[in-house]
Amino acid sequence: MVFERTREDIGAIFSKDPAARSTLEVLFCYPGLHVLWFHRRAHWLWTHNLRFGGRFVSHIGRFLTGIEIHPGATIGRRVVIDHGMGVVIGETAEVGNDVLIYMGVVLGGTALENIKRHPTIGDGVIIGSGAIVLGPITIGRGAKVGAGSVVVRSVPPGATVVGVPGRIAGPECGPTETVTEEEMPDPMLRVISRLLDRQNRLEEQLRSLAQSLPTPDAEALRASYVCESQIRDVLREVIDPEVGIDIVDLGLIKDIIVDGNQVTINMVLTSKACPLVDHLSDQIKRKARGVCGIEQVTVKVLDEPWNWDRFVKQRANGHKENIKEG
Repeated sequence: MVFERTREDIGAIFSKDPAARSTLEVLFCYPGLHVLWFHRRAHWLWTHNLRFGGRFVSHIGRFLTGIEIHPGATIGRRVVIDHGMGVVIGETAEVGNDVLIYMGVVLGGTALENIKRHPTIGDGVIIGSGAIVLGPITIGRGAKVGAGSVVVRSVPPGATVVGVPGRIAGPECGPTETVTEEEMPDPMLRVISRLLDRQNRLEEQLRSLAQSLPTPDAEALRASYVCESQIRDVLREVIDPEVGIDIVDLGLIKDIIVDGNQVTINMVLTSKACPLVDHLSDQIKRKARGVCGIEQVTVKVLDEPWNWDRFVKQRANGHKENIKEG
């Protein structure tokens, strides 16, 4: 029985770790394997009411491997703890079969009472480096937890969770599928990208409505809007190198003011000291010059974009108050 479980443990490491070269290397150089051996003995002592003996064996395993598994925790078969340093698994945690755990993972509790207070990890789950799973929650079969995530809510089977706090980042997928970068996107970036897309569409609709209004200066207004639209289109070719998205979709272009053969482009950034200011300004001038006969391009950088409108209103109100006092 012991030799069968040992062969099974070694086979699991070979199947999940391409760095494993030989059986001898796995037997002597894999602390994740050694701590499982310690845990089985500690867990046997714990379940037979030899609590001190179980804790002591667990303590020796922690001292030798840098991995702490409480003897009360339940660990399934073919579990692989890769590298493992800093892994902590609490007393009431339950880990299923074929689970892959990387270094720095914490399966922790959130209650002070002696109750079920640690997570339950389903079969085939992958938990990335530095992830923290807290409380009596369930990580469903075949789910994936991204590195550095903090998970405080249950995760459905096959789902991928990333971020702090952990959020579902992608559609459910089978437990045997390979994890790729595309399957683990930033969910907040998705939301922001969709909001910016909706904002851009609303702005396009407002420009179209403004062009159709019958005003005394309708022709000049239409020409101005047409020129602004053409400038906005060419500015989509200016890509922010930090995120790989064009500056229009990112919402960095606040205003495009056309005046004859001159245009003023207001760009919003969190700080004028941003190292990309000069690069983006030069790109904007190069792209806008020549569109609709534009000869002069002025780029203004507005500090603190989130507070800018409020600042302008406050300054305008202050100016009105000064006029009244005068």
